[in-house]
Amino acid sequence: MAAAADSGKKEENDSVPSEAKELWRKGNALFQEGKMDEAIGAYVAALEIDGKYGDAYFNRALVERITGDTEAAKHDIEKVMELQPGSPDAPLLMGDIAESNDDYLGARYWYEKSLKVSPNYSEAKKRLEHIDSILHVDSGSPGGKRQQVMKPQEHKPPSSAPQMAQGTNDVIEEGQIKSVSFYKSKIKFDSVIGLDKVKKFLHDNVVLAIQRPDLFRKYGKKLGVGLLLYGPPGVGKTHIARAVAGEAEVNFIVARVNQIIDMYTGNTEKNLHAIFEQARNNTPAIIFFDELDALGVKRGGGDGGGGESSAMRLAVNQFLVEMNGLEENPEGIFVIGATNNPWDIDPALKRSGRFGDVVYIPPPTYRDRKKLIEFYTRNKPKGHLNYDRLSRATMGYSPADIERLCDKAAMMPLMHEVEKSTERKLQMGDFLFMLKDKDANSSSLDEWYHMVKKDVISKTETQIVDGKKQEIVKEGKLDAQEKVIYKTMVKDIKKNTSSTTISLKKALRWFAINIF
Repeated sequence: MAAAADSGKKEENDSVPSEAKELWRKGNALFQEGKMDEAIGAYVAALEIDGKYGDAYFNRALVERITGDTEAAKHDIEKVMELQPGSPDAPLLMGDIAESNDDYLGARYWYEKSLKVSPNYSEAKKRLEHIDSILHVDSGSPGGKRQQVMKPQEHKPPSSAPQMAQGTNDVIEEGQIKSVSFYKSKIKFDSVIGLDKVKKFLHDNVVLAIQRPDLFRKYGKKLGVGLLLYGPPGVGKTHIARAVAGEAEVNFIVARVNQIIDMYTGNTEKNLHAIFEQARNNTPAIIFFDELDALGVKRGGGDGGGGESSAMRLAVNQFLVEMNGLEENPEGIFVIGATNNPWDIDPALKRSGRFGDVVYIPPPTYRDRKKLIEFYTRNKPKGHLNYDRLSRATMGYSPADIERLCDKAAMMPLMHEVEKSTERKLQMGDFLFMLKDKDANSSSLDEWYHMVKKDVISKTETQIVDGKKQEIVKEGKLDAQEKVIYKTMVKDIKKNTSSTTISLKKALRWFAINIF
């Protein structure tokens, strides 16, 4: 990667003021001496003179990457790509950050982008080859040899921060999937905060079934092929699926619904078959379907047998065929689905032997919220933070909400340093300021609970029939069996849409934000 030195970076053009160029050179010299804080200060000063100095943004991003401030680095790189769209170094550095967080798909996306800008860029080629050795995509040719799995190089512990734009190594031609990428997840259960009962269940029923099928057969236990993770949005269902794959040390295939569903008849079914075939050729493997309800939608409704609903019925039928095939020979492949709306999934997919096992992923508890805030601020320069108070102030927040809050709060000291050229650590005031701004930060779950309440909770309506008032009970989407299966989630929905809970959350949040 280009170094932060005169020889490694070409100055943009002669329009940059000479004072800014001199500060940029000073920053490069400080960088080579290992004086990172002083180097950043010089780049900040250069940017105060010329706010469109792309080279200064890039070199500051490079220092931030080295010192571990990846969020600030990504922000600066985005600025470079805006100012210098022809720079191959900016996407390369973005890929380097993604790779350091074990986001191999994202890294591949950025390395490919670097090569699109500069096809002969040797560093990008080398990085891409390394990522391909980790993802080891099947050639897709009939009878093609399975590639050997190469263990990824050691990186720093993975971050649960939002992943960057997901590039893929999937091969898709005319709407048909020819091959899909897969990789070994390095995420383990120790990176999943809370959810101890869930992790134990997943270990005993999924990880052990994959690692020790002999023991399951010995005691007459079904190996099972499918599991459904369900719960509100943003609670970490995808992260948990990656952790299961990491614990089991198997290939992990992400089946993307937007790639599977195709407008032309027959392609969706072929794409489903291609994904399952890829898994069969690279066992042991876990196939992960996010937003399963979008693919396994209930059959029987729609437009009378034509159009989209007809196509989706065929897709569900193909899904059943593939799952039945695994049920007959389950060893080596496990399918995990995730959904926010389990009531919208076709019942045939949810029976035993398919997605028969269901696991509810709830919002974080008080203790979990405290640990999440500690986790998302662990690599940020910070002063004293009252984690107990912040946990109370975020009652009802999802992990994704908390992550977003921590990221936005960190922007305040970051911008202070940009504007004032002096470091200011993350403080309680930054969090409280963001928590008071409801347009920028609030619980996404509050709105979600109210939105889905009408789908699952029965309600009594008064209607006028022949001039007389009649009370009519309108049932939700859940049938009697589903009410039992998803009772924990239904209980949470009822609780979080009750006037008592809503008032309690508002009071506790207000007290924590404004008093203590």
